[in-house]
Amino acid sequence: MPSVPRYMPIVFAFSIVMSTCNPATAAVVATKSYSYFTIKGKTADDLDLQLSTRGPTANGSSARHPGATKIRFGGEATYVQHDGRCSVGSAKVTVHTQIILPRWSSRKGASKQLSMIWDALSSDIKRHEERHAEIARNQARAMEKQILALPPQRSCERMQQLVSDVSTRGIEEHDRLQARFDRVEAVNFQNRMMRLLDNRLKMSGGEK
Repeated sequence: MPSVPRYMPIVFAFSIVMSTCNPATAAVVATKSYSYFTIKGKTADDLDLQLSTRGPTANGSSARHPGATKIRFGGEATYVQHDGRCSVGSAKVTVHTQIILPRWSSRKGASKQLSMIWDALSSDIKRHEERHAEIARNQARAMEKQILALPPQRSCERMQQLVSDVSTRGIEEHDRLQARFDRVEAVNFQNRMMRLLDNRLKMSGGEK
């Protein structure tokens, strides 16, 4: 069966709004959507081939994957000028994740064994991609806290630069966290699938 899915690249931009009042406030706006691609087949080899030829691409590569998560960051910050200093008045980080999953259209008439294999694999693909989305949401919250914690600066131009630096470092850290997660998942993929299949076999009464 195919290897572990990977997440897809992100696009990030901060827009700037000037303000002159009120304490610092924050708001992470996280949204998530799902899309599907259809595969067919009546054997494990059929499904493997379909996933490797019809699945989404990732990271600018032509390689296909069993699933993917497109991640898009954005946001805005407002600045407060007081007593010759400029501070962050508010920060809003947005993150949208689109999870792309396979949908098997040939289940009817397939063997019970293949159905169990598919159920184990498809649930693992979904869990994997949901975790990518969770990592993105957590990083958005971390970036927001770091922006709000920035000390006042002599000018709003300087503060704007610091906000930009925090967002750049935050995206770089996000990429490292996602890549590390994929590395761990790849190492554990075989053992994880065997456990999933074993559990489903027990649930179906296959060991009676």
